[in-house]
Amino acid sequence: MTTAEQHDVTSIVDQPRFDCRNAYVVTLAELAKADERIVGVVNDSVGSSKLDAFKKAFPDRLINVGIAEQDMVGVAAGLANGGRIPFVSAASCFLTARALEQIKADVAYSNRNVKLCGMSPGMAYGELGPTHHSIEDIAWLRAIDNITVVVPADPTETAAAIRWAAETEGPAFIRVSRMAVPEVNAEDYTFEPGKAHVLRDGGDVTLISNGTVVWRCLAAAEKLAQEGISARVLSIPTVKPLDEVAVLEAAQETGGIVTAEEATVAGGLGGAVAEFLAERHPTRMRLLGVTEFAPTGSADFLLDRFGMSIDGIADAARSVRQA
Repeated sequence: MTTAEQHDVTSIVDQPRFDCRNAYVVTLAELAKADERIVGVVNDSVGSSKLDAFKKAFPDRLINVGIAEQDMVGVAAGLANGGRIPFVSAASCFLTARALEQIKADVAYSNRNVKLCGMSPGMAYGELGPTHHSIEDIAWLRAIDNITVVVPADPTETAAAIRWAAETEGPAFIRVSRMAVPEVNAEDYTFEPGKAHVLRDGGDVTLISNGTVVWRCLAAAEKLAQEGISARVLSIPTVKPLDEVAVLEAAQETGGIVTAEEATVAGGLGGAVAEFLAERHPTRMRLLGVTEFAPTGSADFLLDRFGMSIDGIADAARSVRQA
């Protein structure tokens, strides 16, 4: 567990924001240039995965199977069996729902070196409605053995996770957000599965998050600080494996825990934290996340609707501390 410098709410809210897909494609192209084993596999999603430049640079190493997600994952497993390192890029809602059997049998159970990149996850396709919301992907994949589940919080963490995946043998799922977010990690950030990062220290309450909600937790913590409430912000990029040491320390050292995620609370990050603490150190908790089929609306509107506005996270922290 590492500690980053304290963040100021004004600087976080006003900082420029970035699409993590850009960091993904730049990093993937750099890796592919250095390692000819790296290939891309897509489901007619070259544009939405922002892989046009990759296709131009490596025309023979981007395989487009069309709108056939099951085939896409099966092809990737076959490529891995032949010594390639396939990065599968597809909208997370379709990748994880339509091809779940292939992910389970062809990738995880068969232990193939396939990197599943869930593009535009969570509620990033807000206006397209519930069919395009990918709120269950974490819960589905967390239930499958032998696959690392990664939810980066910013472009730096996204790039670091992609580099780790290319260098590490075995199945992995990485969420690649399209919802613009500010940088929350330092430039020298190092990704390590099962490793949490304290972005802000505090002793009254802990805000645990990942993905697009981390910066909102930092802003909420600064808001709470103005009231004399010291909130720790714990970024947990890997839902599986979970950094159990960091979670246990948070439960032991602070008065309660709030988890916040752009996913269903059933089986997601909040569920993982609650399951672990139920056996090791029960503590006061609030689990913020999606609790029903999310309606149509902008991604920001939907996060706010499910209690993950800056004020909503701060309110949850107050309620845990006062319980």
